[in-house]
Amino acid sequence: MLVFVAQSGKRRSALSALSGAILDLQNGGIVDLNIETLKNEILAYLESSDFAVFRSHPGGLEGLSVITWDTERCPDYRAFLDTARKAGEKLILFASRELAEDELDEAVEELIETEFTREERRELEARLAKAQRHIGATCSLEMAFGHNAHLYVYEARPDWYEDFLDACDEISSVMPIDDGEGSGSDGLGGGFYSNN
Repeated sequence: MLVFVAQSGKRRSALSALSGAILDLQNGGIVDLNIETLKNEILAYLESSDFAVFRSHPGGLEGLSVITWDTERCPDYRAFLDTARKAGEKLILFASRELAEDELDEAVEELIETEFTREERRELEARLAKAQRHIGATCSLEMAFGHNAHLYVYEARPDWYEDFLDACDEISSVMPIDDGEGSGSDGLGGGFYSNN
């Protein structure tokens, strides 16, 4: 997640480094990121560089051991790519994805099945409605390079998507667990386990 506070001198220079990626000022002087603009800027930069770009699947790095770039303190993607260049790497993995309508539909269906209070449900519905305005918009991008058996990753997500994911986590945390096998209440899946 990339969020910049406009009051910090350090972060002002970071803002100017991502000049085309700034969307607008929100309450409290926080600047949200236009991830589509950032994606296009990164792709143009990569195209004009000596890097080879491998278009990977969004989420293709999940489950792998990765070392993530500190986008909070150093949001400039050029610094990340400069690190890859200095490490002698020429191949950059790039992936981005858009928020799909079925993701939102699934979250709404799960919300219906929960037992939140009326106030909690309204708050979650409002958060999901905010995400609905972004269906089809880029919600995540990631770049990575491999070096000495490690994957180094730069990832960016806009605040609205982080809020959507947080809402989904809150909904999922209260969903009843259904393993599809009608397991008993022993917590062991209804099977018999022997210590012999």
